[in-house]
Amino acid sequence: MRTPRDIECWLTDMDGVLVHENAAIPGAADLLRLWVDTSHRFLVLTNNSIFTPRDLAARLERSGLSVPEETLWTSALATAAFLRDQHPGARLYAIGEAGLTTALHSAGFILTEVDVDYVVLGETRTYSFEQITTAVRLISKGAKFICTNPDATGPSPEGLLPATGAVAAMITTATNRRPYIVGKPNPMMFRSALNKIEAHSETTAMIGDRMDTDIVAGMEAGLFTVLVLTGITSRDDLERFPYQPSLVVESVAELRDML
Repeated sequence: MRTPRDIECWLTDMDGVLVHENAAIPGAADLLRLWVDTSHRFLVLTNNSIFTPRDLAARLERSGLSVPEETLWTSALATAAFLRDQHPGARLYAIGEAGLTTALHSAGFILTEVDVDYVVLGETRTYSFEQITTAVRLISKGAKFICTNPDATGPSPEGLLPATGAVAAMITTATNRRPYIVGKPNPMMFRSALNKIEAHSETTAMIGDRMDTDIVAGMEAGLFTVLVLTGITSRDDLERFPYQPSLVVESVAELRDML
């Protein structure tokens, strides 16, 4: 049976694991520093496709966490990697912000509304009826439908906002076409992360705060899974799930002490 000391590479969720409402969770800085000092390969994963890795690194820096941008892996980057493997040079119509469009451009894709192979839907705070209408028409003409992540809502200071999953449901209702979703809980995102750092599932762990995304996807990808109780899932919630993480800890501070 694997233990934390057997792990050579680490994947970790960001919100609820390393930060909470832009404040670093106690122990997060120490854990990141340990990985760097001991030359462990690691990636910080997020389903958020709005921001580029540089944006996220700056956000984490303001929270007191030093995370190099090359160690950040977003659903936008995973989507770009997936499409590059599936159809290099495809013509894409993308709905999203800089995190998505930058990732797609960097992967060599053309963003257009003409002769489109894929409609790619990501997170944005400025969804427009015009963009959604264009997506519906392109998909109805035969373009394939891809989403960066399935999250139906996102947070804001004023309350919940409709997110990628909610807009995808609207497009699906209009076209009768369901998207292929790359981000968590699809293990595809973890496999692309493993490829990014040349890691093997047998010696890689996933740290997360959600049983229904981080843990189930990590388990399906064959990873050692660590649930932290500083985010969404509580200890009482564990009994509801037919699968269990490899390890449950109160926080990354407790995990740090095990290494």
